[in-house]
Amino acid sequence: MSSADHRRIVILAAGRLDAFTAKTTAGIIRYRAEEVVGVLDPEHAGQPLEELIGVGKNIPIVAELSQLDDLEPDMLIIGVATPGGQLPEAWRSILCQALERGMEIVNGLHTMLADDPQLSALAAEQDVRIWDVRRPPDQLEVGMARARSIPANIVLTVGSDCNLGKKITAIEIADELQQRGRQACFLPTGQTGIMITGSGIAIDRVISDFVSGAVERMVMASKQHDWIIVEGQGAIFHPSYSAVTLGLMHGACPGAMVLCHQPSRLMLRHTEIPIPALEELIDMHQRLLEPIVKSKVVGMSLNCFDLSETDAKAAVQQVQEQQALPTTDVVRFGAGPLVDALLAHFN
Repeated sequence: MSSADHRRIVILAAGRLDAFTAKTTAGIIRYRAEEVVGVLDPEHAGQPLEELIGVGKNIPIVAELSQLDDLEPDMLIIGVATPGGQLPEAWRSILCQALERGMEIVNGLHTMLADDPQLSALAAEQDVRIWDVRRPPDQLEVGMARARSIPANIVLTVGSDCNLGKKITAIEIADELQQRGRQACFLPTGQTGIMITGSGIAIDRVISDFVSGAVERMVMASKQHDWIIVEGQGAIFHPSYSAVTLGLMHGACPGAMVLCHQPSRLMLRHTEIPIPALEELIDMHQRLLEPIVKSKVVGMSLNCFDLSETDAKAAVQQVQEQQALPTTDVVRFGAGPLVDALLAHFN
């Protein structure tokens, strides 16, 4: 799954190349690898990218943009999330260099770079775009559960925690449906998904009253599809992100959900709060939607990135038996079992 226009992309990683801080970098490379000509990261320059983040074989890590001039890159994507989504001042010179080279800037930070006087002036001089993917659209409305009225099969990925594979699971489900000849679309709700597809709304920048309405707008705009797969965000029990999660659930009005989980994770990220039992999570997601739409968790998607192949298979088997639900790791074993379950559920 990629945007319509083929680009020559450089990803700014700036020292953040591990399983969690490189989520955007890894996501872009996983689905747009043929367009990525290099990763800019002086700290890891010359190292094998695939060994650091699991994807990106033969994509070089360089210390300077000039090292990629022969490849004529035309887009710089900020591939990491900073604390508070702010622009580190040390990155300003890199962004200026990119703009001076005529490169488009794709920015997933909360800082709106198109509003920066220096950067916007440079972009105007070079006639290139600064795309702040987190900038919400104008004139959003509150949600009214209108998605219940369309005939499409709506699926939402939800999670036991944040940052554990809801985006990749949604993309892989949509791709598998398309490969089976179904008319399916993936609706991104976060900056990485938007960078991959070229469209969407970053829900974490939407005023809270309009979160469900923003999701509802996207779903209604895609109602011509038979299948709409919505990317989930956050976690319903997480004290930091539960509001976004519930807004997504109410805006999408999914007829089915897929619960994403990392077997080795015991605490909600950045907290000392234990992750609830899977049975409790499944029940709570279904009960929260029950007054609005009849919905069911139809499968489990496990993130086993930190497990061996043998241990990953064992984890999948264990969860499948315990929850009596089709279970897979979509990266290692594919989304087939989840799509089988969805087809049976909506039949």
